Amino acid sequence: MTNVRAPASLCLLRLSALGDVTHVVPLVRTLQSGWPGLPLTWLIGRGEHRLLEGLEGVRFVEYDKKSGLRGMRAVGSALRREHGRFDVLLQMQVAARANLLSAFVPARTRVGYDRSRSKDGHGLFINTRIPDRPGIHVLDAIGSFCEPLGLRQDSVRWDLPVPAEAHEWARAQWEDDGRAVLMISPCSSHVLRNWPAERFAALASHALRQGWRVVLCGGRSELERNTADAIVASVEGPVLDLVGKDTLKQLPALLARASLLATPDSGPMHIANAMGTKVLGLHAATNPARSGPYSDRRYCVDRYDDAARRYLGKPAAELRWGTRIEREGVMDLVTAEDAIAAFERYRSDFPAAAGAPAPPR
Repeated sequence: MTNVRAPASLCLLRLSALGDVTHVVPLVRTLQSGWPGLPLTWLIGRGEHRLLEGLEGVRFVEYDKKSGLRGMRAVGSALRREHGRFDVLLQMQVAARANLLSAFVPARTRVGYDRSRSKDGHGLFINTRIPDRPGIHVLDAIGSFCEPLGLRQDSVRWDLPVPAEAHEWARAQWEDDGRAVLMISPCSSHVLRNWPAERFAALASHALRQGWRVVLCGGRSELERNTADAIVASVEGPVLDLVGKDTLKQLPALLARASLLATPDSGPMHIANAMGTKVLGLHAATNPARSGPYSDRRYCVDRYDDAARRYLGKPAAELRWGTRIEREGVMDLVTAEDAIAAFERYRSDFPAAAGAPAPPR
């Protein structure tokens, strides 16, 4: 690593979403380890910036997708004034908007995805590609962006920038009385990945009977509020409802207090994983081997193959890697019994988190 010549400057482009920008952080750590002091600029979305603000050694430049072409020109002009031309651009997003934005980033070497992962004219905006390795997790694909530069991501480290006051806020939300905590983040930004509220309630009721504390978390959207209300109305016991009460800086600290997070394929899944919390992932619309919690998928419910056979008429092994099966009703393939069985696997593996006696009602 030390014998590889460092570029003079490097720009990363990954605008969204929360889970995906979390996957970029280990790449940043790899670049910083290989080339200490390398100036890094990251083109990022607004919400994603709020999550990662304070990441040491990185200068963030926000792009607001609502600003359209005008905003792209403004970003490009600012980058030229401040940086001239970057030695390297890592173009880590294949959506049409990100591809077009990358055209306004002045860079000599423009690293993009291999042909199998490219779409929306991605190949027109790059001049170097990452290795084509089918069947790998999204984080490993992003990690391979350093390979054309002579580095290799051989370890994964996050160390998300979570301020002390965020941890203080999380600690203040409930007393640590020895009970294990099942946290539920019920909503993904992709609505067809979401699980029925009554099934979350069944899982929560089971956890309460085992003496666990149950905490709900989520954003401020109407969907998240309505889903949380439906869970609270159906659950058999007390639930701490924190939906809409945290900020993006407080969310990682909140997730770090959970023993186990139950969620569909979502940003909180990947943030929790980065914070060291185990995840009970609910998968039918997406493949957990590609986009599940990176560090540990033992507690994921995987009905992706069932979904492939029912909706696409073929087993998952015959689908193009990364195929999403976001169809109406697909998440009904994941039963409450599936989730409870995954919860019990966790309890078996971590007997210390088996739960204190259930509190009196």
